[in-house]
Amino acid sequence: MSSDPTAQLRRFRALVAPGTPLRDGLERVLRGRTGALVVLGTNKTVEHVSTGGFQLDTPLTPMALRELAKMDGALVLSSDLARIVAAGVQLMPDAAIDTLETGTRHRTADRVARQTGLPAVTVSASMSTIALFLPDGRHPVEPSDLVLGRAHQALQTLERYANRLWTLLTQLSSLEVQDQVTVKDVVLVMQRLEMVRRLELELDDYVLSLGTDGRLLDLQMRELDSHGLEVAELLERDYSTDEGPGLSVLALRALDTTELLEPLTVARAAGFSAEDHLDRRLTPRGHRQVAQIQRLPASLGERLLEHFGGLQALFSASKTELQEVEGVGEQRARAIRDGLIRVAEAAYTERLV
Repeated sequence: MSSDPTAQLRRFRALVAPGTPLRDGLERVLRGRTGALVVLGTNKTVEHVSTGGFQLDTPLTPMALRELAKMDGALVLSSDLARIVAAGVQLMPDAAIDTLETGTRHRTADRVARQTGLPAVTVSASMSTIALFLPDGRHPVEPSDLVLGRAHQALQTLERYANRLWTLLTQLSSLEVQDQVTVKDVVLVMQRLEMVRRLELELDDYVLSLGTDGRLLDLQMRELDSHGLEVAELLERDYSTDEGPGLSVLALRALDTTELLEPLTVARAAGFSAEDHLDRRLTPRGHRQVAQIQRLPASLGERLLEHFGGLQALFSASKTELQEVEGVGEQRARAIRDGLIRVAEAAYTERLV
């Protein structure tokens, strides 16, 4: 089992998501208002804190979980969570383990999770709630309608942020064509890339928690895919200098939300030096613009930029001059020239819209 608490939480959220046998069984218990305590796995420590009950070896099905939960005591599942190995078990974890829980079932689940390292799930008959207990504490398992409500709000926000990112990239393209880019123009794109990434991560968690109920949400997310990693890599290659470690959009992950809203803070975190004020002019190498030329191999794009020394010189190159680059014949030179014209026209046109 992963020692990363976040990875562990994501794994077990997926296992108790709607559409899984375990979640279906827990929902049946919830509707039956009988309550339950289920240990998700077994090891030597679980055996040590268990007493009484009945040893079983039956497949985990929603119906079996519901019926066996009617008995006093806990259920213990196999390590692969495919079978119910014991029912009616009395769990006696170390009472010295500190817990903030008050109910007997929740206190036991919390201590079992902390002592054994294995998750436990409780269904509260009185409060009509399901809770997942991991070694780091309680994590509510919320109804799908509540999660869906928050997910749709996040999706609408992501759509607005993705549209704003597209607008900023279009403006940056226009400025690159005119050779008028400043540090602030690049920083605003980096800032928005990180905002979109955080929203995408939040929505990933919602999709995971929703299980089968999250399929439509997942499709909607895919339609809004901003290709942030590819854009970030091209930005870093375009604007990193030969001196120092270079720019890094990845470094913005260390910023909190307030810091991320400050362009100067973002500039310093991304790798711009203290001498790089926001209005300082930058000259792009041209990797992002060249990548927009259809059917142009990446290796040939690299050779073009290396041969001409930058984006402006490449835009100014004639078809004859383009043919001086290895791998560029007359037909390809014409295609590259036409592609560069389309890129420049698109950047200019989109900025006027």
